[in-house]
Formats: sequence, structure tokens, C-alpha cells
Amino acid sequence: MTSEPVEYTLRTVAEFSDIARNEWNELSGSSRAETLTDYYNPFISHAYLSSLEESGTVSADTGWMPRHLVLEDEAGKLLGALPAYIKSHSMGEYVFDHAWADAYERAGGRYYPKLQSSIPFTPATGPRLIARKGIDPDPVRHALAAGARTLTERLGLSSAHATFVPDDELPAFEEEGFLHRTDQQFHFTNEGYGSYDDFLETLASRKRKNLKKERRTALENGIEIDWLTGTDLTENIWDTFFAFYIDTAGRKWGRPYLNRRFFSLIGERMRDDILLVMAKRDGRYIAGAINFIGSDTLFGRHWGCVEDHPYLHFEVCYHQAIDFAIDRKLRTVEAGAQGEHKLARGYLPVTTHSAHFIAHPGLRDAVANYLDHERRDVEMVSEALTQHGPFRRGELSGED
Repeated sequence: MTSEPVEYTLRTVAEFSDIARNEWNELSGSSRAETLTDYYNPFISHAYLSSLEESGTVSADTGWMPRHLVLEDEAGKLLGALPAYIKSHSMGEYVFDHAWADAYERAGGRYYPKLQSSIPFTPATGPRLIARKGIDPDPVRHALAAGARTLTERLGLSSAHATFVPDDELPAFEEEGFLHRTDQQFHFTNEGYGSYDDFLETLASRKRKNLKKERRTALENGIEIDWLTGTDLTENIWDTFFAFYIDTAGRKWGRPYLNRRFFSLIGERMRDDILLVMAKRDGRYIAGAINFIGSDTLFGRHWGCVEDHPYLHFEVCYHQAIDFAIDRKLRTVEAGAQGEHKLARGYLPVTTHSAHFIAHPGLRDAVANYLDHERRDVEMVSEALTQHGPFRRGELSGED
């Protein structure tokens, strides 16, 4: 790694397809991991981000206008990038700022449009200030964070937001005037378990019995579970899963975020990075969940069903994800946003981070004061929930 000054040009890109796939994947480290030490995050891959735009799921019409920031050297080679969108609403982000928008607009301001750096509809932590390997990442990160702030000011936007930010990127954002926000998710950590039963042995007796009973109940009525990945992901399978997704998403949000074309594109481009956990009864699939496979993490995303059965949601989304992670020797399962019900199933609280630049000084001061209190509350709740987790006393602390 070199610490020499970085000479660069910063510009915006309105279509992700304008960025060469090989150059992007080399930049982001998101070509498929070839060794156990390679880092791979499927959500920052060219395949995933371009599929969102090419399917029309992400566009000006859906309130996600692409404005990616790219940092290039004098020869036009990518040094860094920040996936970003101009948003006309706050849907599909999972870090909620609706109250900020309401307060600002009641005071006579205009909160939308705003700049959003995130992976649309994806509450998973991953690189935002992406720097090329082999160079000092700090100046690249600062340049990108400053670029997001400058773009916000030049376009007259109310704010810029970067959500689900890794710990090591926070200093660059904060030093460029962004406010730090925390939240909480629940993740499972694979401590080298050889089987699900090995994991169960780490739980308190009553919790262990409850989960065994829950899993037995979920698979009553002749229900079977299939893991589908790679060439298993045919268009017929995507039709079936999309019907599950539309039914559940329509009832939950009123408007599903993803369209059918998106699933065809990722099925074509990312089939080895996708796991569908599908529940079958009487030879017919009745429920399923989509997961994305990283180098060390299984990311659980969307679930849907056409039949309701006790505990089937927990089996398909949480227990099967643990089974798969143990089988594939993945370190972590991230099962999406929120959900204290995950705690009893072995998923413990993890703090997530976001960064927010507020252009208006008055709104900025109000938000900063709010975030000071919120961070303390998140920390207290996380500590309390960890103490009430399902593990045997001393299992996490190393005590006898």
C-alpha cells in the first residue's frame, strides 16, 4: 500500500451500465471469491447493482435516480466509487428519517429530493466509500465523502445519507461533516459448529427444547425443505418465488419494491451467489426465502408464502439459514432488519451505522441532538437484549 498523494477527478455517473463490469468488480473486490480470504459482498457487485437499474426497479420513475460518484486517476482508471441515488422519498432504506422530513417541511423547508448512498431495498452493511486495493484508502474515502457533501450543496438538496456503513468508513464521513447514527440488527455467528445440534448445545436447556419443538412443528403436514442454487434457479422457479414475494410484499408494504425482471437478471448473472430456501407440501412449493451468499456471510432477504403454517416462517428464514451457514462454513447470517423475535433463535444484537449530512444548520442541530440520545438508547437496548439471549450463562463471555 502506498501513502503517496492521490491525484483524481470526481464525477457522477447516471447509469451503472456506463461503468465497465470488470473494472468495477476489480475496484470493489466483488468478483467471486476464489480463496477463503477473498472478500465478496454480492450487493456491491456489478451484477446486482446493474440488475436493479436494467430491470427498472431503480430509476427516476421509482424515486431512485442514480447519481453514482466515481473517482478516477489521470488515465481514467477507477480509484474509488460511492453508489448513490437522488431520492424523492424515504422508502426502501430501512433507516428511517420520515420524522426529520416531516419536521423540516412543517417548518417551511423542502426535504426531498435528497442524496442517498445505499444498496436499494437492502439493509445489509457493506462498503460505501469504495477504494481500490493497493492504495491508501483514507484519501479516497475522504474525497468521496466530500464529493457527496458538495454534490448535495450544488444541487440544492436537503441532505446526504449513507446507510449500513462499515465501522472503518465512519471517520471519513464524520470528518466531512456527517452525523453518526446507530441502529440494531440481529445476526447469527457460526462459532465453528459442525452441525445445528452443536449450536443447540450452546443454548440454555429450555431454549434448546423450544427450538427443537418449533422445528418439528414447522415441518408437520408433510412439509419438506429444498435448497435451490446455481442451475436449480430456473425461470419456473423464479415464477413460483415471485408469486410468494408479491403476495407477502403487497400485504406488508402495499407496493412490492422488486419486479419480475430483476429476479430473471440476478438468476442469470448471480445464480451461484443465491440460495432459495423453498418449502414444499404435496409436491408443490408453498413458501420460500431468498438469500445471497457472500465470502463469509449469508444474507437473508425476502420471504413469501401462499399457505400459512405454524413456525414455517422461522424455519425457512432463520433455522435453515443457520443450517446452510454451518454446512458451507460461513461465519455469519444476517437476517435483515429489526426483529427481536430472532433473539430466541440464536441471532444476537449487532450495532449498525449510518452517516447523515444535513445542509440546513437548524435542522442539523436538531438532528444532532436527537442522535446523541438515540445512540445511547441503542447501546443500552443492545446490552440488555444480549444479556437475555438464549445462550447458556457464560457461553458468550467465556465464563464457566
